[in-house]
Amino acid sequence: MEFVPGHIAKRPFMGKMILIAHRGNIDGPNPAKENYPSYLNKALDKGYNVEVDVWFVGGEWFLGHDGPQYDVDMTFLLKEGLWCHAKNFAALERLLSMGVHCFWHDEDAATLTSEGYIWTYPGKPLTDRSICVMPEKASYKTIECAGVCTDYVTRYE
Repeated sequence: MEFVPGHIAKRPFMGKMILIAHRGNIDGPNPAKENYPSYLNKALDKGYNVEVDVWFVGGEWFLGHDGPQYDVDMTFLLKEGLWCHAKNFAALERLLSMGVHCFWHDEDAATLTSEGYIWTYPGKPLTDRSICVMPEKASYKTIECAGVCTDYVTRYE
């Protein structure tokens, strides 16, 4: 199914919409590179925020969606612009204690990030504090919210 975004409005009274590259993707899914540190850095270097999947296992930090794949140093997680999706409770607890912008969710309609944004499941109602997750999987006519997290982030510039 081809993705054709609807009209994207700016956040009411708050300025430019936050653009979040889902697992580092900017022009479509790339499962072979998603969550790989250098891939994430490329999206950050282009000025995008990045959603990343984070694990804490055996006293070590890892990135990866379905399991811990890529080991990283704690300092990597402190980079500005990262939105850390804790994939296990140990990661959530540690990320919160470090002051890292993070959240935990499964298939909830919405969850609150540690910085007060509403991480909103595809197709669910949006507010001016919402991050619209994967709008390409929903049928929004307009998207008026704080930001979007998508594999197609360049389409929202």
